[in-house]
Amino acid sequence: MGTPSITAAAALQCPHGGAVQIVSANARAKAGGAFIASATDTFLIAGCPFVVALVWSPCVQVKWVVADAAVRVNGSASVSRASTGLCLNAAGAPQGPVTVIQTQAPVASR
Repeated sequence: MGTPSITAAAALQCPHGGAVQIVSANARAKAGGAFIASATDTFLIAGCPFVVALVWSPCVQVKWVVADAAVRVNGSASVSRASTGLCLNAAGAPQGPVTVIQTQAPVASR
């Protein structure tokens, strides 16, 4: 079995507790009844309370730096619990790793 996939129904958070909303372009491949997310999908963060001075601002998006090699969705690498994503502020500065709270069933590759 593979690593549990991140789908549009998965629960993710920034390191400060902000909720990640997954906007997937995938409308074909599913795992556990939800569309599988790819590294090129949009991962928006809402409710991040992290504000320090004027230099830093809250996390607003996730950028995946390590995706799955075996599973592809619409030609892009999918993301799973084993993937590495960084939460970024509005200026694109990394704020820390995304936390995967809940995923869907693993996807078996061929």
